[in-house]
Amino acid sequence: MFGDVAVTLLKMAGHSGTIPSAMPAAEIPSALARLKQALAAAGPEVSSKPSGQPGEEDADAPVALRLRAYPLIELLSAAARQGCDVMWESGAPLV
Repeated sequence: MFGDVAVTLLKMAGHSGTIPSAMPAAEIPSALARLKQALAAAGPEVSSKPSGQPGEEDADAPVALRLRAYPLIELLSAAARQGCDVMWESGAPLV
């Protein structure tokens, strides 16, 4: 997950957005609920980019925040089920 999107999602979950950091298992269910609520309150996201020619695949189309949040929601859901802490850090730069 890219840094700016990750920070946005962490803040939506009620975390400071600090990297590196962690979320204790006890806080995960409420953070997950806050994240889902914030995503729902954000409303539908519509691309303002005009569509290309019919049949043309648009590789530059923006990805909705809800779609980007899916891996984090799945991770937090699994951590909540298993009672695990979640930790994160900044990854290696892409080459």
